[in-house]
Amino acid sequence: MIHPEVLHFNPPSLLADLPIPEPPKPKLLDQLRDIIRLKHYSIRTEQSYVDWAKRYILFHGKKHPKDMGAKEIAAFLTHLAVDKNVSASTQNQALNALIFLYKELLRISVGDIGDVARAKLPIRRPLVMSRDEVKRVVEKFTGTPRLMAELLYGTGMRLMEGVRLRVKDIDFDINQVIVRDGKGAKDRVTMLPQKLRPVLERHLSEVKAIHERDLAAGYGQVYLPFALAEKYPNADREWGWQYVFPARSISKDPRSGKMARHHIHETALQSAMKNAVRAAGLTKPASVHTLRHSFATHLLEAGYDIRTVQELLGHKDVSTTMIYTHVLKQGAGAVRSPIDF
Repeated sequence: MIHPEVLHFNPPSLLADLPIPEPPKPKLLDQLRDIIRLKHYSIRTEQSYVDWAKRYILFHGKKHPKDMGAKEIAAFLTHLAVDKNVSASTQNQALNALIFLYKELLRISVGDIGDVARAKLPIRRPLVMSRDEVKRVVEKFTGTPRLMAELLYGTGMRLMEGVRLRVKDIDFDINQVIVRDGKGAKDRVTMLPQKLRPVLERHLSEVKAIHERDLAAGYGQVYLPFALAEKYPNADREWGWQYVFPARSISKDPRSGKMARHHIHETALQSAMKNAVRAAGLTKPASVHTLRHSFATHLLEAGYDIRTVQELLGHKDVSTTMIYTHVLKQGAGAVRSPIDF
């Protein structure tokens, strides 16, 4: 017969004296991704910086960055310029990503990188379409891509600035468009073309109807920049925060995991632009960014001062805007050939 006390005997656990294992430390690239999000960088910057860090580590045989420094960074950048023949902007992007990795994540000062083979910065004049060419190209667009193309040409916005435009940033009362968080994390103001007002108002009424259907279906959320989602929990469903050019369908946000309607993908306009240029019979390799170049050049041709154009474009330095003076009918373009005498 078993004694009753035996039935209630609780032997000490064999694991009681063992230390509780700590959760595994996040991998380096996951840590990098977390700190980028903490600083509210865009999803594109996050993807770019993580990719450059990965390529840097693989280039040096999977050696940990903390065991490397200026010499290894210089070797990687030289490899990009000499072996991969990347552009100057690409090489600078890689450098910025690695500086961020060391400074913000590893808390290491890399010091002077030293001699690096620099990718050549090409000296090119911006490709510009004439007013007639812009008109011919725009006429080949249909639907939303046409409105987007006209808005980019009429305001001077960059492609992603137009794609990310929010309803609240169009002010019909004072005819202006506020460009939020443009290049260099700067806001600026540009004009709202009078010609586009009725078309844009009709477009927004259609977008609002889509948003109301999303709300009725339990969705209607949109990505909010920085920490606004925490500060204003319901703002992501408000009409003013919705994208002017929303995507056709709802999708999962890559960061929050929430189902939301994102903005239209930029490739939709890029593809439409390519087809429109071909249909218009242009031999120029015009792209969406050519609309911005044309905006600046045509304003200067109309007699607007360069400082005004600089502000509308959001250029930090007027020397950047000065490049458009080279495509005006000045210099060689104003000289008559002797054959025409």
